[in-house]
Amino acid sequence: MTTALITGATAGIGAAFARRLAADGHNLVLVARDTERLRVQATELHDRHGIEAEVLTADLSTDDGIASVEKRLSDRKQPVDLLVNNAGFGNKGRFLDVSMADELTMLKVHCEAVLRLTSAAAPGMKARGRGGVVNVASVAAFVPRGTYGASKSWVVQFTQGVARDLAGTGVRLMALCPGFVRTEFHERAGMGTDNIPGWMWLDADKLVAAALADLARGKTVSVPDPRYKALMGAVKLAPRGLLGGISSKTGRKYGPS
Repeated sequence: MTTALITGATAGIGAAFARRLAADGHNLVLVARDTERLRVQATELHDRHGIEAEVLTADLSTDDGIASVEKRLSDRKQPVDLLVNNAGFGNKGRFLDVSMADELTMLKVHCEAVLRLTSAAAPGMKARGRGGVVNVASVAAFVPRGTYGASKSWVVQFTQGVARDLAGTGVRLMALCPGFVRTEFHERAGMGTDNIPGWMWLDADKLVAAALADLARGKTVSVPDPRYKALMGAVKLAPRGLLGGISSKTGRKYGPS
């Protein structure tokens, strides 16, 4: 039986990955900051699907938190076959409205943690000749919009580069780029959602199903919805100045991670 490790596992897209992978028969390593919430989730998934669900409490905005997950990913006796780097957050406010400490924390979680955890998981996967890494980015990666968009653009570029370097090894990497997903993300960030049209909202479980299908097909970038595929096609043709103006009206992020 294979094992998947999911960061940010207790809510939103991370929880949807946990539900789907458990239903498919994968053992899980669930990573988040809230130990009690992790334990409840692990018990529910074990009881419902008969899989083993390990709890790993870690704050990926700290060196110790990242190191604890690196250690688990590097354990050759308990190999991880699929890594889902999902942990992330958004900051409310325009640039200069957000403290430098919060901006640096975002880069720690969105970039450094993704780099270090991917680097910890990949050698074992390569040695075994199989494995996968899903790095959750956002369609914000394709729109000029502050630190959040820049960090998610880094995730996309990093993932594509590593996927190219590991081509032919049996290890697949994919950047998942969702749009607005109905989760608790925006509420936790203190962001209003009244100005977001209904058609732009995605269902987390359907999103994960599409993402896993794209991973199986060998895609390195997944925009898992026809509406957002069309929107991103239009983005490529629109002037960047116009895109910046549009994105500023919808807050500092486009999709939760």
